[in-house]
Amino acid sequence: MSRIPTQLTFGVIIGNRGFFPSYLVAQAHEQAETLFGKLGIKTVMLKDGQTHLGGVETRQDAKVCAELFRQHRDDIHGVVVLLPNFGDEKAVAEAIRLSGLKVPVLIQAEEDNLDKMGLATRRDSFCGKISLCNNLRQYNIPFTLTTQHVCALSGEVFEQDLQRFAQICRVVKSMQGVRIGAIGARPASFNTVRYSEKLLEKMGVAVETLDLSEIFTRIKHISDDDLRVHEKRGILIENADASGIPADKLTQMAKLFVVISEWVVANDIDTTAIQCWTSLQENLGINVCSIMSVMSGQLMPSACEVDVMGALSMYALASASLNPASIADWNNNFGDDRNKCVLFHCGNFASSSLESPSMGTADIIGTTVGKENTCGAVHGRLKSGPLTYFRLSSDDFTGEVKAYVGEGQSVDDALDTVGCRAVIEVPHLENLLAWICNNGFEHHVAMNHSATGAVLQEAFSKYLGVNCYLHR
Repeated sequence: MSRIPTQLTFGVIIGNRGFFPSYLVAQAHEQAETLFGKLGIKTVMLKDGQTHLGGVETRQDAKVCAELFRQHRDDIHGVVVLLPNFGDEKAVAEAIRLSGLKVPVLIQAEEDNLDKMGLATRRDSFCGKISLCNNLRQYNIPFTLTTQHVCALSGEVFEQDLQRFAQICRVVKSMQGVRIGAIGARPASFNTVRYSEKLLEKMGVAVETLDLSEIFTRIKHISDDDLRVHEKRGILIENADASGIPADKLTQMAKLFVVISEWVVANDIDTTAIQCWTSLQENLGINVCSIMSVMSGQLMPSACEVDVMGALSMYALASASLNPASIADWNNNFGDDRNKCVLFHCGNFASSSLESPSMGTADIIGTTVGKENTCGAVHGRLKSGPLTYFRLSSDDFTGEVKAYVGEGQSVDDALDTVGCRAVIEVPHLENLLAWICNNGFEHHVAMNHSATGAVLQEAFSKYLGVNCYLHR
């Protein structure tokens, strides 16, 4: 089961400043409860009686708020600060610092109305937000801004900002303590997928390895009529049309699926990178692509060719949108159109992202290992629609993990080829490809149907300490 959180909880702070109208704080409290309830987001928020109207204005208020947040620290994915008036910037900043939470922070400030600028109704949140941001920066607390400097708490603009912030929080939470399963050795000729375990460990990401020989041994001890094999065979058939695959090949795939799945569960693995050729074809006579397709569809993505950084990229991408991610090669130009190209892999894409997915053989690798030994590749065309692409890479020369991200479109232009494929359109694609080459990134890229480029860029650059280039 995927560890990507679907239910989010936010700590909510309502700032206050005593010489502004008190009813504004009570009003913000009521509006916040309505909005968060509508979006299905749980909240941890002070109530009237714990502090004056449930707001945060003094250091004592900050201590009460911080203690409440500490009691729920394992549940809180992000903090939302609401400024119905100027607010006390120091008290709000101290509440966050004293809580000890290391989560994303969103700052909303309510807009004034020109007909309510008297002492009894004015807010001055426009100014208070600037002061709060200044204090947070002094405290080294990163934060996220709303699209507009001030916006109505009950308005559409803030609702969209809150949904985007939820995506950022989901990415940040998902990336904490990720465990990647590296199954088998990378293909000998693929120096491109080298990576640094130590740089990943510095990020809090662990890599657990499994040798293919152990998998082969475990498969030998599973009988064809094992109930686990029956279950996995059914999942594979449901994933893509397998009517053209021999029964014995499906059984072999199901056994491999059983072994991988049980190892994943036993080791708390979140995402996998698998040696998909040529040992599996030579020893088992099958491809692992369909198994990878299923796992990616379950938001436990699986990358080809032991591309560990690719698997991590897929996991981050899936966490942002809760849509399955796949991995592909930046593979072919598309005629003379320099803003379009072909993404391709033998057959590992999540089937829900494909038009009419079917299971077949991997014809390219079949030229060397025998086509009959490559059953299990998924074939299908990526559905049209918005597309986000993302790539993490470990750079030993600079001692850092780096990334790039951008958005484009999967388009319907005619393409006559096999495997999992897509024609995508990316603005200024030539500039992006030059940037990828000049900065030493791999030929693999993770992608899915979403529009989450800015979300990933902010999550990684601001909260996860990874320099992430956003292509526009």
